[in-house]
Amino acid sequence: MRDPLAHSYAGLSPVSPSHDPTLSGTYPAATAPNTHAHVEAHPTGKRLAVLAVTALGVVYGDIGTSPLYAFRECFKPEYGITPTPAHVYGVLSLIVWALMLVVSVKYIVYVMRADNRGEGGILAILALIIGKDTTHRRRRFALIALGLFGSALLYGDGVITPAISVLGAMEGLDVVSTGFHAVVIPVTLAVLIGLFLMQRVGTAKVGAMFGPLMLIWFTLIAALGLHEVVRNPAILGALNPYYAVVFLVEERTVGFVLLGAVVLAVTGAEALYADMGHFGKRPIRLAWFWFVFPCLLLNYLGQGALVLRDPTAVANPFYLLAPRALLYPLIVIATMAAIIASQALISGAFSLTQQCVQLGYSPRVTIIHTSAREAGQIYIPEVNHALMVSCLFVVLGFKTSSALGAAYGIAVTGTMAITTILFLVVAAGRWNWPRWKVLLLGAVFLTIDVAFFGANVIKVANGGWVPLVVAIVLFTMMTTWKRGKEILRERLREITMPLDAFLESVGRGKIPRVPGTAVFMTSEPDGAPVVLLHHLKHNKVLHEQVVLLSIQTADVPEVDDDHRVSYEPLMHGFVRVVARYGFMEYPDAPHIMALLKKDGIRARPLETSYYLGRELLLPLPQPWKTGGLSMSIWRKRLFAIMSKNARSAAEFFQLPPNRVVELGTQIEF
Repeated sequence: MRDPLAHSYAGLSPVSPSHDPTLSGTYPAATAPNTHAHVEAHPTGKRLAVLAVTALGVVYGDIGTSPLYAFRECFKPEYGITPTPAHVYGVLSLIVWALMLVVSVKYIVYVMRADNRGEGGILAILALIIGKDTTHRRRRFALIALGLFGSALLYGDGVITPAISVLGAMEGLDVVSTGFHAVVIPVTLAVLIGLFLMQRVGTAKVGAMFGPLMLIWFTLIAALGLHEVVRNPAILGALNPYYAVVFLVEERTVGFVLLGAVVLAVTGAEALYADMGHFGKRPIRLAWFWFVFPCLLLNYLGQGALVLRDPTAVANPFYLLAPRALLYPLIVIATMAAIIASQALISGAFSLTQQCVQLGYSPRVTIIHTSAREAGQIYIPEVNHALMVSCLFVVLGFKTSSALGAAYGIAVTGTMAITTILFLVVAAGRWNWPRWKVLLLGAVFLTIDVAFFGANVIKVANGGWVPLVVAIVLFTMMTTWKRGKEILRERLREITMPLDAFLESVGRGKIPRVPGTAVFMTSEPDGAPVVLLHHLKHNKVLHEQVVLLSIQTADVPEVDDDHRVSYEPLMHGFVRVVARYGFMEYPDAPHIMALLKKDGIRARPLETSYYLGRELLLPLPQPWKTGGLSMSIWRKRLFAIMSKNARSAAEFFQLPPNRVVELGTQIEF
């Protein structure tokens, strides 16, 4: 039989572009139909209380363990700050007002307003911006670069938080007896290994314990601090910002450098924003103002009162607040709190990776849903293993939580400054706030963020390089993947046969048709998929019904099933289908086919075959330019390695293994 497409297909043999449907494009949040948030907008009564308690374990685990080391770090010998009354009051006032301005005002009052259909975090706010800002190309590029680098810094935070939190808890053994010093590192490593190994079980089975445990933790640290505050009520004077201002004016350079330790008290604020989609604004705000914030204040004030009474307690004021008989139980509870704090950042890294995949900045990865009820509870083995190995190396390299302080500060302050910039863009460009209001908030928030970041930048040589290296490496990988996919997409547009011409050729060719449905995954809904041409060239047969399926990623967290799928009947039994998914969702091709049944599209599971393209990339040394885009040879090689190690498209789109046909092609680029 003569192949009616032989001539058209002949020119396609050198190149078979990527068939990753997640790159078919995005559509702005403003135009997304009937999208919805997966959190309750206005919970009340018992439900509000339950959500608030649950949020304690996930949202406030990180910031809740900061008293383990934050106040102590401010009196490290390298700063030259002795525990005199003036210094204690000044440091405490700085911590109190950092919590007030950064967490209470900036994040709780303002930044949490910038939600994308209920979701928070850097990528959520970035999607909100780029969905609106489509005119200023350079500005758009700069904002995307900022958002991606901030996201990369969050991965650095995910490496350091488990290490510093568990180390800080284990260092309580030194307070019990110096003989325990040798076991601090081995026990920390064992706890971290156990923490990462339990991730495959999922937070669904242990999540119910997190809230009550953190409720006990916050109550305990508040009680320990209150005991010392009652003994020295004058310490309440540290709530006056006057002491912070005087301290900074008198100490000048030393006071500025000390901000690098003060910022440890507000670590976790970014996680608070990123986890907003799990609980909603009201429970998070309620938990902070009525419970978490007062408990933290009492503990920090108690540590200050203890140091005023006994200056030698500055070595580890948190554990020395407790009677000796309570040290062992306190260490156990602190370790559990540290694990919970670490869990929040690890889960955040999983969610961030899922968003990167959906937005086209990461190769496909293995995403395992650990809960049938909570969509946000996922496990990604590749990310988990990378974080575990990195955490173990960090502990072995730095050995103490004090040494990790500088590395921690860089990641946190960099992310906070980027979040502020993105928030101001949303306030000015999307909400149309008055210019004076945006400038005023920007001046206040950025002054604080830049001061904290500057105080940590000078510690780059002492450990601050760790999150920066992690961020630079991940930023390079994300931008390389995005650029590589864009170039392959341009090549696809150049070589893809127009769909109308293809259908006319099919009509003229009298191609045999066999029973059943064939689904061809394609990133270009307007052209004939290369994998379809490949199949027809070799097999010279088509199914009775052919579905051209493209998956688009929306700039919103979720898309309602009622508006997920659109389709267009074509000639000769062909149907063009576009399915839309939010960046917090994962694509499910069989589910899409099930949704199409109501529209009369036949898709019986045992009579439906899915066709995918698999490419072997062969980098060439000469410049690769397509559609105005280009890549250097080292980035091409990196892109090829990432593509080779990406998760199978069949698994990612949840295709039934016995109904998948993959056609491979070598690509020179």
